[in-house]
Amino acid sequence: MHKYIITIPSLLLHALHRSLIMKPNSQPLKHRSSHDTEREFGGTLGAICIPIFLPLTVLFLTSVSRSPEASVLQWPPPLPSADQLWDPLAPVLLLGWIALHALLYVLPLGKVSEGLVLRDGTRLKYPINGFHGLCISGVLLMLLVGLGAPLGYLFELLLPLAVCAIAVSFLFSVYLYIRSFWVPSHGLALGGNTGNPLYDFFIGRELNPRIGNFDLKYFCELRPGLIGWVVINLGMLMKEVELRGSPSLAMILVNSFQLLYVADALWNEEAVLTTMDIVHDGFGFMLVFGDLAWVPFTYGLQAAFLVVHPQALSSLGAATIIALNGIGYYIFRKSNSQKNQFRRDPSHPSVARLETIATATGKRLLVSGWWGLVRHPNYLGDLLMALAWSLPCGFSHLLPYFYVIYFTVLLIHREDRDERQCRAKYGLAWDTYCRRVPYRIFPYIY
Repeated sequence: MHKYIITIPSLLLHALHRSLIMKPNSQPLKHRSSHDTEREFGGTLGAICIPIFLPLTVLFLTSVSRSPEASVLQWPPPLPSADQLWDPLAPVLLLGWIALHALLYVLPLGKVSEGLVLRDGTRLKYPINGFHGLCISGVLLMLLVGLGAPLGYLFELLLPLAVCAIAVSFLFSVYLYIRSFWVPSHGLALGGNTGNPLYDFFIGRELNPRIGNFDLKYFCELRPGLIGWVVINLGMLMKEVELRGSPSLAMILVNSFQLLYVADALWNEEAVLTTMDIVHDGFGFMLVFGDLAWVPFTYGLQAAFLVVHPQALSSLGAATIIALNGIGYYIFRKSNSQKNQFRRDPSHPSVARLETIATATGKRLLVSGWWGLVRHPNYLGDLLMALAWSLPCGFSHLLPYFYVIYFTVLLIHREDRDERQCRAKYGLAWDTYCRRVPYRIFPYIY
C-alpha cells in the first residue's frame, strides 16, 4: 500500500526526516543499542510541534473545504464555532466504525501471511482480509442507504468526526507509549528508544504492539482510516445528490479514482508487510495520527470541496483526466507487481530475464524493466494519480491541489530517506545502481 503519512510541517521542521510504498527494506536493521540517539523529524522540536500543528492543519483544511471561499490563504482564517466542532453522534460513529473493522479483522476470512524475520528470529502472522472488510463495508453501506439512512449527513459531521479522530489518536498514542515499557528490548523499534519521552511518544517505541494475535499497527495501517476515507467520499457524493438531485461527473470521478486506489491497496494488502511502516517504524503518534486522522480527512478534500463548489466537466476534459489516472495507475501497479514478483521468485518467467546487480547482502537490485527507468517508478505513478484526483475540481482554488503538492514533497523526502538507508545497507552496489539508474522519480528531470 500507499501509506505516506509524513507531513509538510514535519518536512519543514527537519531539515527533517532522514515513510500505499513498497520499500526496498527486506531485512530489519541490526539492533544498535538499548538507547538509540538518532533523531528524525526535527528531533525534540519536531516531536513537540508536529502533534500540535498537524491536528490544527486537519481542522483548518476540513473547515476551509466546506467554506464558500475555500481559500487556504484567507487571513484571518475561517474559524469554526464550538457547536461546529462537536456532535454527540460523532464519537458513536467513529468508535462503532473502529469496532466493526476490529471484528472483521479477527474473522477467519482470507489467508494468513508471515511478516519479515524479526531481530529475535521470529516471524509474526498477519490476516490478509482487508479487501473482505472493504466489500463487507460496501454492502452494509448500500443496505443503510436503501433503508433511508442520511449518509449525506457526513458532510455536517466532518469537523466533529475529525475532532474525535484526533482525540482518539492522542489517547491511543498514550496507551501505546505506556505499554511499551513492558516490552523486551528486541520488541522495540530502532530509533524509538532514545530515552526522550516526547520524541519516543511521537515516533513510537514498540515495533509490533499486539493484544494477543491482534496487531494494532497493522490493523490501523489499512483498515478504519483507509476504508473510512472512501466512506466519507461517498457521504459527500450523497450530500451532492441531496442538494442537486444527482452527483456531478467531477464528484463521480473523484470517488471512483480514490476508491480504486484504496481497493488496490487492500487487494495487494500482503505487500504492506515489507514497507518501512511495518518493518522499521515504531507505532507512536506519528503513525497513529496519520492512519486515523490525516488520511481520511485530508486525502479526500476534493470531494468535500465539490459539495460547496460544483464544477462542470466537458467530455474531453473528463476523458483526459481518466486517461491520466489510468496511466498513473498502470505505472504504479506494474512497477510494484514487478518488484514484488522478483522478491517472491526471481526465477519467475516474468522477471527472470531482468538485469540485476549483486550486493554483499546476497540480494540483487533490479536495473532493468520499470526499475531501470527510474529508481521509484511507483512514486511516479502515484503522483500522476494524485494530479488526476485534483483536476476535476478545476483551477479556481488551490485547496483541491493540497494533496498533490503535499504528496510531491512527501515522496521526494521519502525517496531521500530510502536512498540513505539503501546506501548504508548495500554500500558500493547501491552506488553502482545509482550510476546505472540516475533518475529518482521523474525521467530526465529528477
